[in-house]
Amino acid sequence: MNIYPLLKPLLFQLEAEHAHDVTLQSLKRAEQWGLLQLLGSRLPDQPTQVMGLTFPNPVGLAAGLDKNAAVIDGMAALGFGFIEVGTVTPRAQPGNPKPRLFRVPEAEGIINRFGFNNLGLDQLIQNVKAAKFKGILGINIGKNFDTPNERAAEDYLICMRKAYSHASYITVNISSPNTKNLRALQEKDALGQLLATLKAEQKILSQVHGKYVPVALKIAPDLTTEQVQEIAELLMQHGMDGVIATNTTLARDAVAGLPHAEEAGGLSGAPVKAGSTRVIQTLAASLQGSLPIIGVGGILNGEDAKEKMAAGASLVQLYSGLIYKGPQLITDCRKALM
Repeated sequence: MNIYPLLKPLLFQLEAEHAHDVTLQSLKRAEQWGLLQLLGSRLPDQPTQVMGLTFPNPVGLAAGLDKNAAVIDGMAALGFGFIEVGTVTPRAQPGNPKPRLFRVPEAEGIINRFGFNNLGLDQLIQNVKAAKFKGILGINIGKNFDTPNERAAEDYLICMRKAYSHASYITVNISSPNTKNLRALQEKDALGQLLATLKAEQKILSQVHGKYVPVALKIAPDLTTEQVQEIAELLMQHGMDGVIATNTTLARDAVAGLPHAEEAGGLSGAPVKAGSTRVIQTLAASLQGSLPIIGVGGILNGEDAKEKMAAGASLVQLYSGLIYKGPQLITDCRKALM
């Protein structure tokens, strides 16, 4: 039952961030009332082994939609194979001033400059503990905006230590364009140091908790081929478990001249599709299967999901496509990948 085409015009009349908040509150209520089971996908499982984990199906929720892990159960009821929450920072922070979320409907795009607005790590963990969901949960971690880059590793370590026992996998976000200088952590020397630190901590934590939690890195679409190849080398060198490609883009070619196109922030949705797929292809050629790629960016139908897999992804994630297509997109992608 696809009721989203009826709801979408109403949601699109609301200011974008307000519509986002209303949607999350509605999802939470609908799950509590048992209504989401009517909307969720009825498809059989399609188990997929990635990072040593068995995903019930290869279509997941990307980070950013449920920053505080407040609607895990609601999201799970829609038929996702896995859920990624966050980005979370050690301390709560308000993010950038509003308005900070803009639709570009002519291009099926979204621009956001949220700036890691979240209620902090302790609140996220509390919400994870309260959820009934027992499936695969990724926790996406970041640094506070006022932590200088030379101390960024400290923030990632705080998050990693607290999230470790509650996560199926952890994603290290160094590619949001909305925290000043964060993307500089993708540069060779800085990234090498960060990955070495995180891998050493992962080893300690796996012994303390008696379980191995994979750690993936999320990268930007605005990297040159050489930069992507360099990152691939570092991922292999440090034995990382996965890579998520990609975050939002700063490029505006695909939306030039459209309303809101010049708003600062990261652009997602259809306009980032080609850039994201290009990064996946470069990673796949460089990594040669040594670690898996999770493809995200511009998936608005089943064919887009297949394109990401053909480029070299083992799993896909959705976010902006859900705003334009609704939960039916999950079913369409799952069917396409069967």
